[in-house]
Amino acid sequence: MFIGYLKQDFCIHQEVMASNKVILCGPCQEGKVNTKADIWCYNCNEGLCSTCSGQHKKFKGTRDHKTIDIKRYKPSIRAINTECDIHGQQLKLYCPSHLMPCCDECISINHSKCTGIKSLEGVVDNTKIEKSTKKIDMDINSTLQILNEIMSNKSINIQRGEEQVDSIKETIGNYRKKINKHLDDLEKKLCQETDTILNQEKSKASDLKTEIDGKQKNLKKMQEHLHTVIPHTSKLQSFLGLHQIEQQVHQCQRYVDDLEKDDRAKEFDIKMKQNDEIESIQSKLGSLESLGEVMVVKTETALNRETSVRRKAQVQSRVQSNINNMTMNIETKIKINIEKCISDMICLMDGRVIVVENWGKVNLLTSDGKLQKQLPIPGGAYSVTQINQDTIAITYPYEKAIKIFNMENETVTKVITLDKECYGLSFSNNSLAVGLSDDEIRIIDLEGNTLKSIQVESKSDLDYLVYCNDRVIYSDCDGGAVYCVDGSADCYSNRIIVISKDGKNSKVLISKEDGLKEPRCICFKHNESSGFICDDNGTYLAKFNLSSG
Repeated sequence: MFIGYLKQDFCIHQEVMASNKVILCGPCQEGKVNTKADIWCYNCNEGLCSTCSGQHKKFKGTRDHKTIDIKRYKPSIRAINTECDIHGQQLKLYCPSHLMPCCDECISINHSKCTGIKSLEGVVDNTKIEKSTKKIDMDINSTLQILNEIMSNKSINIQRGEEQVDSIKETIGNYRKKINKHLDDLEKKLCQETDTILNQEKSKASDLKTEIDGKQKNLKKMQEHLHTVIPHTSKLQSFLGLHQIEQQVHQCQRYVDDLEKDDRAKEFDIKMKQNDEIESIQSKLGSLESLGEVMVVKTETALNRETSVRRKAQVQSRVQSNINNMTMNIETKIKINIEKCISDMICLMDGRVIVVENWGKVNLLTSDGKLQKQLPIPGGAYSVTQINQDTIAITYPYEKAIKIFNMENETVTKVITLDKECYGLSFSNNSLAVGLSDDEIRIIDLEGNTLKSIQVESKSDLDYLVYCNDRVIYSDCDGGAVYCVDGSADCYSNRIIVISKDGKNSKVLISKEDGLKEPRCICFKHNESSGFICDDNGTYLAKFNLSSG
């Protein structure tokens, strides 16, 4: 039903008045006459007096307008504008491809390539208003419930974040305490060693001083004896006394000579030889800009999204499961001139496109298909999937690895190593489905832990798979089949084929006759029914639009 998709900023009647204020007749006011209105016309969005109301019912263009007695009219009710906000014309047509009512000019300017354009009047006639109203009301309640859940989760998230920050600060403080304690222990140990060495040297010096003091006293006694006793003795006594004194002096002289070799007589200086590692540590500390990095890790929140608000069609002609009504139009072809075999392609959430060369480089294109850059990721890439707004994951078969790449910082943030060569890759529900050699599809979390292993039968490598709602759909190129495991472009025939949800029916949407040559990859823009097709050799991107007719 088109009502649900009209702009929400409805035109509010500019003459909304308090219930006690008189509403005047619109046509009479145009004639500068103030006449009390007797009825209200929702289509004209104005009041009518009894006279103007009679004329209003006579004209073909207004006789079917919805009117109400002015006493029952509630000015607080918002009026829905039936004219195009952009062109000011009446909304007469309906585009099922974009689920929106249009005026003639909208169709000619913005929907000229859309198929299945319908009369808005016919769509309205076939729409069960009461049923759609209940459905939308349920959608509103469901959306409110989701928003309330998000609000509650965010409140809990904020509290948890505050607790995490307190824990981080405590950890940082513990770093400092451990470092300080270790330095204190080293300082204490070195000071004790210094005191011990000083005491040892002081003890040696004290012992030497005691010895020298004894020698000095003996020498002084000998000198006193020499001057007081010798002059008053006989010559023989003097000779013998001088001989004894001379012998003792010679002993003291030998003692002095020996002191030159005595370690105790050497002067000592107490110095410290710095540990060679100190300068290295100081240098490292000087270059240490941070004790760590505080980062925000985003994880998807599992919400109950059982609501038809999420772009489900309300018009019966827009039934997704009926593939017979589906049509695909090639709007334009864009030369990209990569000119290498292409293995995978995705449309990012922001509209840009990633094209992966087979066992080669990862190319980033703008939303209009122009080559922006090659991402700086070493190795031979094969398949790519988007995890969130800023993060993609890529398989590298030769390396048996999946690399997680941050688009904003242009860095590989994680490498998940596997035990087999890996090919096709798809992300859903905070986990990755990856096609491995030996016909295995493995479901892993973002840390690389295996959640589930599925053994399949495929004649070709598991190059292309889609993981959604706990189901994996994969193609077997050599076997010419598409399989769905519970829990397509046809390159060689130059066709794009759509397959029904139950797998029983299929339909060719685009073929070689439509100018399609060797299509290799197809991707849809985020939450849109349009996207791009890339050929096998990376020469062009074909921009397409898919409609249900």
